[in-house]
Amino acid sequence: MHGLTGPARRNPISNSPARPAPGRRTRAHARETRFMTDVRTSLRALLAGAALLLTQNQPGFAAGFDGAIKNNALALNAAGTVAAVSNSEESAVIVYDVAKGTVLRRLDGFVTPRNIVFAPDGARFYVSDSGTGRITVYETGTGKEAGVLAAGPGAFGTVLSADGTKLYVNNEAASTLTVFDTKTLLADAVIPGFAQPRQGVKLSPDGKTVFVTNFLGDKITLVDTATNKITGEIVGFEKLRAISITKDGKTLFAANSGRNTIGVVDVAARKVTSEVAVGKDPYGAALTPDGRFVYSGNLKDNSLSVIDTGSLKVVATVTGLNEPRQAIAFSSDNAHAYVLNRDLSVAVVDRAKNAVVSTMKP
Repeated sequence: MHGLTGPARRNPISNSPARPAPGRRTRAHARETRFMTDVRTSLRALLAGAALLLTQNQPGFAAGFDGAIKNNALALNAAGTVAAVSNSEESAVIVYDVAKGTVLRRLDGFVTPRNIVFAPDGARFYVSDSGTGRITVYETGTGKEAGVLAAGPGAFGTVLSADGTKLYVNNEAASTLTVFDTKTLLADAVIPGFAQPRQGVKLSPDGKTVFVTNFLGDKITLVDTATNKITGEIVGFEKLRAISITKDGKTLFAANSGRNTIGVVDVAARKVTSEVAVGKDPYGAALTPDGRFVYSGNLKDNSLSVIDTGSLKVVATVTGLNEPRQAIAFSSDNAHAYVLNRDLSVAVVDRAKNAVVSTMKP
């Protein structure tokens, strides 16, 4: 009778409960799959919320709380045709047509923009803003907003996995590293245990390790990307700024603005093995695509120091810049370096001449 339940039907041979019909099994499996997907989505949302709560619980939290921390950013798409730049003291991101040396567009509305990274295919780029706690995704071709990742105020340095599926975000206020899924724009993990991680964050060439700079304590923390666990640290820096890693993953270069040097690190030994004296207040430590040179942006000298990675000696100094910091990038053919100036203009450096040959102006 309808509305009544009776004993379960049983298999006449084994006397065991009969299996549901294939259609019922499929529907039940679909319901279970949807349920687990909803659970995972909810957990990711909770992780993103946890990052925000950790930030808000820091002493002195307020909107625009970290404006005294200054930095800049410059990123090129893979083709080297588009450059996006920012300075934490400016409310706009400027996007340049590199070939023409002209402005493509201006993106307004930021509080303290911190870092910019392009997706591997160059179709999108991500801008972090520590004042709002947002990582905003933009379409490269149109400049239209394509999404937002909620990282929590303090969101600073960013790096993408080689396949573009994961975005790692330093949070200098919460002292965390958040791992985002770039498809869902939700957090997969929030990793604690850092000490004011700022712009410096890099992935090893094999993608197995994240190197996170800690401004407090002057150390680099290593994170296993498979487990999202901290596996060790490297010490011996002073006012640690930008870092870069050679393609073989064996050597790391780090800017010490506290003692005007670029530190040279043996990654396997997790030890600083030597230092190269450069200009005053170095922020940058950018490797050329061929790995033969490191460029240090020297803030107080308004210069670049060019270090030969073989001899570990400064082989050239480029002048005529305006407060260069971390924001240094290179053309894929190694012919030019692009250096961001204080006014969001980009100096184009002829690497053969070691001289500024033109400037892209906002």
